[in-house]
Amino acid sequence: MHKVHHIKCKTDNCYIVESEGNAILVDTGSGEFYDVVAKECRKYNLRLIVLTHVHFDHAENAAKLSEEFDVPVAFNKSDEELFDDYDAQPLMSYGLIGRIVLGLSLKVLRETKVRKPEKIVYISDGDDLSSYGIDAKVIALPGHTDGSIGVDVDGQSLLVGDALDNWISPATGHLYNNIENLKESAKKIRSLGDRTIYYGHGNPTANKFKLLK
Repeated sequence: MHKVHHIKCKTDNCYIVESEGNAILVDTGSGEFYDVVAKECRKYNLRLIVLTHVHFDHAENAAKLSEEFDVPVAFNKSDEELFDDYDAQPLMSYGLIGRIVLGLSLKVLRETKVRKPEKIVYISDGDDLSSYGIDAKVIALPGHTDGSIGVDVDGQSLLVGDALDNWISPATGHLYNNIENLKESAKKIRSLGDRTIYYGHGNPTANKFKLLK
């Protein structure tokens, strides 16, 4: 049996998934929250850091946490270019919420360079994370970025990064690099059935959200 511990960093979320004395950290928050995230990680036997995607609000602390806890950082190789250049996969938005969030985020997304970790594990759809002590699989969820992934734990908890969001109500993520891929990823999540969804932004809900037509 696993537990998902929520680390709230203002409007951003990180999660520690714990099971039988082992733990993985999913997303790392932005630099201003390093001490908050590291303090929580010190409570557990951290084995791995997983990035749902390489944007600063999810990945800025990855390299430093990797060094402090001597663990690798796992992400999809399709996002590796974002360590060097956010504009390699520029974001667009839909709806009023999307326009507001993008407007508030765009400058810092472009100006914040995320340091690439030295210890890297590349992960892709279907990869099993049980060797790190957590019964979880990687699920590809492209659209927000090319390499966006989720973590499906025990077939019960699904950590989706920004493929979905819950700014006001649960919905397909409002920011995207490829909207058709994003729509397909949302449908993929819905098809998984009974899960608790843990968002990069917003509080957890059941697997019920507004699909973007």
